[in-house]
Amino acid sequence: MQVITTTQLRTKSKELVKALQEGCSVDLIHRSKVIGILKPAQEPKPLTKEDIDSLKKLAQKLNLPKLSYKERGRRYGKYLMGKYGKSLS
Repeated sequence: MQVITTTQLRTKSKELVKALQEGCSVDLIHRSKVIGILKPAQEPKPLTKEDIDSLKKLAQKLNLPKLSYKERGRRYGKYLMGKYGKSLS
């Protein structure tokens, strides 16, 4: 998606958001004239090896417990029961 009209803003907003999340800029057209450029607030920055290493160090520092899917489901069910009560099906 490189261009979008003002009337398409209402109907194709999902495509616009997707294009902006991918880092593309989109021209805004009104009555056959380009009136603006929509661009993402931040340019996407690819992860580097140093970034990945720093994330691994942070994860080790947190020392989170290793949970199985069954244990996650049990804890999540307990949380939902506490939040919503027994009426949750």
